[in-house]
Amino acid sequence: MIATHNPGKLAEMRELLAPHGVEAIAAGALGLAEPEESGDTFRANARIKAVAAAKAAQLPAFADDSGLVVDALDGAPGILSARWAGAAKDFTAAMTRIERLLAERGAKEPSQRKAHFVSALCVAWPDGHIEQVEARADGTLVWPPRGNAGFGYDPMFLPDGYTRTFGEMTSIEKHGLPPLGLGLSHRARAFVKLAEICLG
Repeated sequence: MIATHNPGKLAEMRELLAPHGVEAIAAGALGLAEPEESGDTFRANARIKAVAAAKAAQLPAFADDSGLVVDALDGAPGILSARWAGAAKDFTAAMTRIERLLAERGAKEPSQRKAHFVSALCVAWPDGHIEQVEARADGTLVWPPRGNAGFGYDPMFLPDGYTRTFGEMTSIEKHGLPPLGLGLSHRARAFVKLAEICLG
């Protein structure tokens, strides 16, 4: 099962699992509550979610904790990335907040607007076995946001070496794995590591 209530993450994680013949049900579909993410790292929060789901459903559980780390903001929003969007999950407001804070710090040039996405993935089994990996995707923040694809902070994130934001890329371009895609996203890069351990 996939331990997320985020529809964007759920879609990406299902797409990553599909080529391996793994079918997954979402935590929300089983009526599982979201555990409190009390960890102080992405890895810790991914583990909390996976372990709670595996125990509750008695199924192997796949969880992701991810977020945007902005250099000029001393790493914010980091593990609070989803919380910056509030209960309404308003990422337009969250992106606007980031842009306001960057402007306050005079971060106008691309070199001052470096950021990276982090994805920590965890698979937990009901017997207590756990596998964890982490990866990142580096880029620059643009303003105004561009594109309606993806979710979260994707429209303002321009990955290094590309001219389109994650919000302008198709799901296959962003997180599809070779030969179909480039495996650009933080989640795709982490999944490659996890697949070598669990699905190889």
